[in-house]
Amino acid sequence: MVALGGGHGLAATLRAACRYAGDITAIVSVADDGGSSGRLRDALGLPAPGDLRRCLMALSDEASVWARALDHRFSAGELDGHSLGNLVIAGLTATTGDFGAALDEMGRLLGAVGRVLPATVGPVVLKADAAGGEVEGQVAIEQVGRIAGVSLIPPDAPAPPAAIEAILAADQIVLGPGSLFTSVLAAALVPELRAALAATRAHRVYVCNLRAHEPETAGYDVAGHVDSLMAHGIDPDVVVYDPAAIPVGELDLPAVAAAVTSDDGTGHDPARLAEVLKNLVG
Repeated sequence: MVALGGGHGLAATLRAACRYAGDITAIVSVADDGGSSGRLRDALGLPAPGDLRRCLMALSDEASVWARALDHRFSAGELDGHSLGNLVIAGLTATTGDFGAALDEMGRLLGAVGRVLPATVGPVVLKADAAGGEVEGQVAIEQVGRIAGVSLIPPDAPAPPAAIEAILAADQIVLGPGSLFTSVLAAALVPELRAALAATRAHRVYVCNLRAHEPETAGYDVAGHVDSLMAHGIDPDVVVYDPAAIPVGELDLPAVAAAVTSDDGTGHDPARLAEVLKNLVG
C-alpha cells in the first residue's frame, strides 16, 4: 500500500494502513515553507521535514519515549518553534549525506513499520494560480482565495527512484486526506510520480476531506475535489467520503459513502477508515 499527500491527514491514512497492509510506503510533500520546516529549508537547503516526521510517527508506537521526545517542540530560546524530530532529521542528513537515508535511520530509531519517502529529492516551491494572480509558497497560498490550479518550481523536480518503484509495485494507492492543493496535489504533481500513478496497475483511492479548507477549497463538495484532481492529471479509481460531513455533488466515478469521521469530529478515524480501505483492496 502506498499513501501520498502531506500533513495530518496522511498520518490518519497511515495509521489506518497499519491495521491491514503488510507493506506500507508513504510519499510525502516537501513543499512546506512555514514554521520549523521553513526555517530549516532556509538555513540548510533541506526538503521540508515536518510532514515526513509526522508520517514516521504515525507508523510507529507514538506512546514510546523516543516518539514523544522526537515530537517535542521547543518553546524558548534559539530553538523556539523547532521540533526535536525535525532537528534530528537535519542532523542525520548532515551525518549520512543523504536526506532519504536520514529518514530511513529515523524510521529505524522509531521502529516504524513502513517506509517514508519525500516526494522530491530536493526542496520545491508550490505555485498557485489564484484569483489575485500567481502566488508562490505554501504558507502564502493557504491565505489566498479560490485557487484555479497549482504547479511546482522547478517543474521537473525529480522524485526518489524508490517512490516511483513503490507506486508501480503497489496493490493499492491512497491519496489524502489532506489539503487538496497544498498537500495532496503538492505530492502527486511531481512529474515522475504523476506518470507512475497513470501507469500503475494499483487501485487508486482518493480519501476526501471531511470539510472545506478555508479559503483553499471554500464551497467544494466531493465532486469539486475530484474535478480538481482530474484537472491536474490525477485520475482516482474510487473516492471515499463521509456523507454526514461533506456533500457529494455529481460524481462521474465510483464512490464509497462511509462514516469515517472520528467521534470528536476533528478528523478521520483510523479504525473506521481501515475497514473501508481494506475492503477496497483488489
